[in-house]
This record gives sequence, structure tokens and C-alpha cells, in this order.
Amino acid sequence: MNLQRLATHSLRARLIGLLLLAIVLAAGLQVAVVYRQARAEADGIFDYHMEQMAQALRAGVMPPGLPAPPGDDPPLPAEAFDFFVQVWTQEGLRVFQSGTGAALPQRAVLGFSNIEVDGKPYRVYSMQSRTQVIQVAQDLRPRQTMARALAWRTVLPIAWMAPLLMLVAWAVVSASLAPVARVRRQVAAREADELAEVSEAGLPDEIRPLVHELNLLFGRVRQAFDAQKNFVAEAAHELRSPLAALRLQVQGLQRAPDDATRQLATERLLAGIDRATRLVEQLLVLARQQAQPSSGEPAQPVSLAELAAQVVADAAPLAATRRIDLGLGEADAGQVNGHAEPLRILLGNLVDNALKYTPEGGTVDVAVRRDQDQLVLLVEDSGPGIPEADRARVLDRFYRVPGSAATGSGLGLAIANAIAQLHGTALALDRSPRLGGLRIAVRLPLRTV
Repeated sequence: MNLQRLATHSLRARLIGLLLLAIVLAAGLQVAVVYRQARAEADGIFDYHMEQMAQALRAGVMPPGLPAPPGDDPPLPAEAFDFFVQVWTQEGLRVFQSGTGAALPQRAVLGFSNIEVDGKPYRVYSMQSRTQVIQVAQDLRPRQTMARALAWRTVLPIAWMAPLLMLVAWAVVSASLAPVARVRRQVAAREADELAEVSEAGLPDEIRPLVHELNLLFGRVRQAFDAQKNFVAEAAHELRSPLAALRLQVQGLQRAPDDATRQLATERLLAGIDRATRLVEQLLVLARQQAQPSSGEPAQPVSLAELAAQVVADAAPLAATRRIDLGLGEADAGQVNGHAEPLRILLGNLVDNALKYTPEGGTVDVAVRRDQDQLVLLVEDSGPGIPEADRARVLDRFYRVPGSAATGSGLGLAIANAIAQLHGTALALDRSPRLGGLRIAVRLPLRTV
């Protein structure tokens, strides 16, 4: 089971296994082909010698070691010879036979043929001249033994090379994957909070993009950690003030000498609790929206006009208590791809911010307009606006415009901007040319079917 898992999941084992298998198959195929070719070439050489011997006999030249026909001088002596020769006249009279006990057939097929005599296989070459038939035969058993020996001598270097190639393949794969092992050791040796980049030096082109993306991931995680630490530090700092105020208000309530003073201290304490509760809620919303990009939730079709109508209806009672004219003007029916609840929080914070800073009797308008292939969400008010120098700063957490009369935590616009960034856009702040106060625009791509 472990071997099977290793072969399945180990790139090194898979590469080495496939290369070794390829070497074995290629060597086996090459051995088979070379062996057959060597056997064929050996047979061809033996056949050529038989044919040349027959041609020499036809010309009247006797090879050494063969008895001479009657009337000729005796040949040079030879104790053994692999070839057996018979010569026949046209009338079928055998006039010559070399020293062999094999009785070759009297009538042979011209050319090469294989026959069996007394249970022994022979290779025979027969040719006919004007006056005689010449047969040259060779026992196939020693011939095949010699041919196999010659073929194996040809194949032997290949058999020696295959293991050498296997060692080379193992060494090359191991050396090629050494940078990957180095990266693995670097990552394995890291502490949980160590997010420095992994060195890409010496990595193969196939591995470098993976390590590059890993470094980018480390960078994003490092930024998220830094943002989280800053958020916790700033949140602790911001919570310290309302908690201290609540403690003072409780002490004032305890020291109240009469019912009227006690009633006033109680009202202040409840207002302080409401502010602290609002601050905690805003902090939780901000933390949730900052974590939203990693949640993996897919975007859905969202109607900004419906969201705007809902937010305006929810804020209408608060606007009425302050005699502020809150209304929804133009409301395009187009849709965008996004997350409905975060977009509702974004618009709710913009409207709440506008109501908070608009004086009594003022105006706050909400609109959803189409601009070519975009939908523009607009919130305008008749309040004091924000100086141009502070427009970028107000998007930071816990920042409030100096001298602002309205109370707040400085998180409303930061939360709205975080949600806008989640949707690939940002808040655009400028002066409202119609109402004279602040105008905030959010541009989102129009959803196309």
C-alpha cells in the first residue's frame, strides 16, 4: 500500500519508474531487433560461403580439406570441415562426396533449401552446370550455435548499457528535483509566523511559477496579519475611551445626590452604552467584511435599485425625527454581480453617515444611475461636506474630520470602502454640485446576461 501510494504521489518515483521502464522496453526491443539482425547476417555469411564453395567447385577449384575427384592431384589435408559436398552427373551418378556419413538426396532443389537427413537438419545449396549437379550442405545445429554466439556477442554491449542508463536516469532525476526538495525543506523549517519569501534561485521553469505564487500568497497572508494586528491595536485603543467613559458615568450615577441628578446620569450612561454597542457592532462588521474575500462565496445578481429602496425605507424614521428630506430619486433596474448583504451594509453606512452630518431640515438623496456599461450608486447630502485634503483620510479606520460636531467611531466610511474593494471598486468622494454637501459614488460593472 505504501509503495502504491509512493508511486502515485511521488513525482520523483514516478519519473524514475517511467524512465526505467522506458529504458528496459527500449533495450529489450533493441536486443530483439539486433539479435534477429545478427542471426540473419550470420546465416547470410554462411549461405554466402556455401555459394562461393559451389562456384569454386563448378570452376574446378577444390577447397582445402576436400578429397579430390578421380584424376586430380590430392588436396591439402584437413581433419574436419563444416561443409559437406556431393557432385552428381547429369545422369544421376555420384562422382564425388566429401567425408560425411550423411546421404544427401540425389535430386535436390536448385538454390537454398532446408532438409532433414537421419533426423539432422541441413542447409543445402544446389547448383547445376552443363555436366554436373553440385550440392553443398551444412549441419544447421552447429551453424545455429555459432550464429547465436555471434548474435549474443553483438547484443551484450546493449545489455551492459541498460543498467548504466538506469543509473544515469536516476541521477539526473534526483539532481533535477533537488531544488524542489530544497524548497520543501525551507517551508518545513518555518515557524507559523515566518512569512518571508522562498528563494526562487535555481528552480526549474516548471516549478518557479508555483513558488512565485506561493511567495505572493505569503505576501497576502503577511499583509492580512499586519492589518489584523493593526486592527486589533486600533480597536483596543478606540474601545478604551468609551469604556473609560462608561466607568465615569457609573461612578457619577453612584454619587448622584438626588433623583434628578441620578436620572441625568442614567441617561448619559445609556447613551454611552449605545455608543459602545454601536462601536462594537461596527468593529465586527469591519472584521467580517475584511475576511469576506477569503470566504470563497460566489457573486450573485444583485439589484441596486431594490437595495436602495430597502435602505431608504429603513432609514426613513431616523430622517423624520431630524426633519431631513430623505428620498430615492433615479433607480435604474439593472443588476450587478456582487454580494447582496455587504452591498446593503455599504449603502446603509453611506446613508447613515449622510444623515448624521446633515443638519436638521436638510436633504439626503440616493440614486442608482446607468452610465454606459456601469451602474453608479450615488448618495448626496446638503451637509458641510468634507474638505478635499481629508477625503482620502476619512476612508481610514477611526479617522474623523477635525472639528466635526457629530459623534461617531470613524468606521462607517472605512467599512463601506472595504466592501467596495471586495467588489473591485472604491468610494469616490467629491462635492455635490446640486446640494452643496458631500457626494459619494460607487461604480459597479453592469451585469450582462
